[in-house]
Amino acid sequence: MPFDLTNAQKRVLKEIRKDVASGAHMNRLLQGDVGSGKTIVALLSMLLAIDNGFQATIMAPTEILATQHYHAISELLETMDLNIDLLTGSVKTKKRREIHQNLEDGTLDILIGTHALLEDKVQFKNLGIAIIDEQHRFGVAQRSKLWKKNTTVPHILVMTATPIPRTLAMSVYGDLDISVIDELPPGRKEVKTVHRFDSNRLSVFKFMKDEIKKGRQVYIVYPLIQESEVMDYKDLMDGYESVSREFPTPKYQISIVHGQMKPADKEYEMQRFVKGETQIMVATTVIEVGVNVPNASVMIIESSERFGLSQLHQLRGRVGRGADQSYCVLLSSYKLSEEGKTRLKTMVETTDGFKIAEVDLKS
Repeated sequence: MPFDLTNAQKRVLKEIRKDVASGAHMNRLLQGDVGSGKTIVALLSMLLAIDNGFQATIMAPTEILATQHYHAISELLETMDLNIDLLTGSVKTKKRREIHQNLEDGTLDILIGTHALLEDKVQFKNLGIAIIDEQHRFGVAQRSKLWKKNTTVPHILVMTATPIPRTLAMSVYGDLDISVIDELPPGRKEVKTVHRFDSNRLSVFKFMKDEIKKGRQVYIVYPLIQESEVMDYKDLMDGYESVSREFPTPKYQISIVHGQMKPADKEYEMQRFVKGETQIMVATTVIEVGVNVPNASVMIIESSERFGLSQLHQLRGRVGRGADQSYCVLLSSYKLSEEGKTRLKTMVETTDGFKIAEVDLKS
């Protein structure tokens, strides 16, 4: 591996290894703050299963995240003779049949996918471990559907980057043992977070230009796609137009991603940003989960008072993934409710997901 595991990752892996060696069925929740390295723990747990002659699977809530897991895991395992595949809603019928066949005859070691994994046609030869990423996006019924993919019930590891206070976790996930990764990989700098009002937009744009000049990339996230009559929000398209005026081509290139795009178009735009062909990504909360671009160092959240705390925390977690100092700018109107003020103040004061979860629970 290109890096050493943190002590927290090693501790969690020991807990998982103890579970799977005990002869009992593992049902474990892995909590780890944004960027704490849950994917590598998931990967090593899958290798444990494969080493013992079983297959493994990861289910993610969005196609963007599933695709990203697929690329990251394929890259880490490229020197190993393992068969890995990706199954999402946009996979063509011919390829699907091939995946179904390889799963049933055991030639496929790791299958990564979205809800598409839950279809009845998807049957494994011997599934040893099923990992569910961003657990809160899936219901218990969906979790139990994965159990039926096999004659024997696979070990289950559910992961979440939305920290849950332990007391609440016990009542919500009473059926699960809990592991926590409570340290970030070395070399990660804390993301600096500031709150600015809409009237400061020009200075925010200037800050973006300075960062882009240093070779960095920027996310700008909007809460809505279409303007609602009731709320006068800068919807995504308006925002995109004003950003385009301020950052004209050919000097600047801008990607746009939202939930109403076709998966292939979304993937194309994401890849342009990942490769550094575009410096700015204008998006809705589609990018909340799991997007990993180490060169992106600025996250601008428009109408930030409209987002919940855990969502703001997730979005902020998209930056600060490289060695550079990263920034999160929360833009809001002057009309803030008390609750809105508390949320933005909490975000500025702390990057600790568990503290944020405690405040969220109180409100």
